[in-house]
Amino acid sequence: MRRIRCVKRSVRFPVPAALVRLLDRHPLPATLLRRLAYASIVANVAIVVTGGAVRLTASGLGCPTWPRCTDASYTTTAEMGVHGVIEFGNRLLTFAVGAIALATLLAVLAHRPRRTGLLGLAVAVFLGIPAQAVIGGITVLTNLNPWVVGLHFLASMAVIAAAYALWRRVVDPDGPAVPVVPRPLRTLALLTTAVSVAVLVVGTWVTGSGPHAGDHGAARNGLDPETISQVHADGVFLLIGLSVALVLAFRAVDATGPARAALVLVAVELGQGLVGFVQYFTHLPAVLVAAHMLGSCLVLLATLGLLWSTRQRRPVTADPASPPTVQRVPATV
Repeated sequence: MRRIRCVKRSVRFPVPAALVRLLDRHPLPATLLRRLAYASIVANVAIVVTGGAVRLTASGLGCPTWPRCTDASYTTTAEMGVHGVIEFGNRLLTFAVGAIALATLLAVLAHRPRRTGLLGLAVAVFLGIPAQAVIGGITVLTNLNPWVVGLHFLASMAVIAAAYALWRRVVDPDGPAVPVVPRPLRTLALLTTAVSVAVLVVGTWVTGSGPHAGDHGAARNGLDPETISQVHADGVFLLIGLSVALVLAFRAVDATGPARAALVLVAVELGQGLVGFVQYFTHLPAVLVAAHMLGSCLVLLATLGLLWSTRQRRPVTADPASPPTVQRVPATV
């Protein structure tokens, strides 16, 4: 039995061990990992916009089944016309986004020295893409049920959030996270993040009540478009108010970085709000709806940027005897 175990070890482990030694001698450059993590954010935002194009061109059932495009073919056919091309093209883009996520995951595994916290986030992004694709398939199998369509969008938002967290974790050093604002202001930032997420969720309800169903025969969610749009607008007003309050509060405690992040969030919110109002009063032209979907991604990213700005990681190699580069702000404002 011992000899058998020795033989198995000699067969299984030389290649991984050699690979580990190779990576130790020739580690992947850190810039490559940062660029891949950033590319993952861009790719996931892009597929949200292209997914919106599928819905806005009424191509949601261009491929009427899933995972095949037709009962007999995984690819579109000439008889399916442009709608089939658009829907199938969006499915192909999922593989490109997944390839970037896989490359990022492999880069995390190959990075030397190993970074704490990166692997879990990289795996979450990588697995989130097929999970999001499955939800997309369910939308087709349910004939574009508006609630499932909304869940499909929110799943993409979750993957974008994970990709952003991965990118920030790659950029930040590995030391402990140190608050740079008082606890009440960090709590306010968390509340603002929660309201931002709520606005995104209600936005999917507005979409599910509107005319762009993804197919001319798809059902709507039954909500009154005017009423749910007003609820969505009220949430946007609350979000902008909280964001402006954070700008003023951060400036009051001389937290320059968080104040700048909050100001960026306000600017993105105002731009998104302007697009939203114009599209509502111009009866939802497709181009503005697409811009609004892109704006939703930007609002999420700006919100996450605000949340991350309220703390900062110190390098592990920092000399504990030297004064920290980031000072804790007193707990009272």
